Amino acid sequence: MSIQVGERVPEVTLKRIREGVETVDTTTLFDGRKAVLFAVPGAFTPTCSEKHLPSYVQHFDDFRSRGIEVFCVSVNDPFVMQAWGKTQHVPDGLQMLADGNADFAKALGLEMDASAYGMGIRAKRFALYVEDGVVKNVFVEAPGEYKVSGAEHVLEQIS
Repeated sequence: MSIQVGERVPEVTLKRIREGVETVDTTTLFDGRKAVLFAVPGAFTPTCSEKHLPSYVQHFDDFRSRGIEVFCVSVNDPFVMQAWGKTQHVPDGLQMLADGNADFAKALGLEMDASAYGMGIRAKRFALYVEDGVVKNVFVEAPGEYKVSGAEHVLEQIS
């Protein structure tokens, strides 16, 4: 079963690159703050690169002006996430997080099997709005769609 409104974000570690590869736990990321975490099935893939991540880059300041942190996660390694962030001109503060073994996607119950495309287990396309570690909104896309997890829709729903 997938994560529901009112539940705490599961405790899992993710990777990111700052001054080198760092391990960060979800408690550190989410406790004591408001955050939007959006997940993409894969860095450098078409919808993720042309629409999903760019929507958050474009509206990053809108989230920050409301005191909301923004995190992007994908089942990729931290080096891929860093490179993708650079090509997408991700602003400082929008954290690119790697869920290399899909542990986070699985803990959320939001994994999908993309083996038919040679991609293995991946995260579904989704966004979560979290306050102090508790999920307040869940936006999960139907397979192949991009309607509810983009920055514009999420901003409208949490206003």
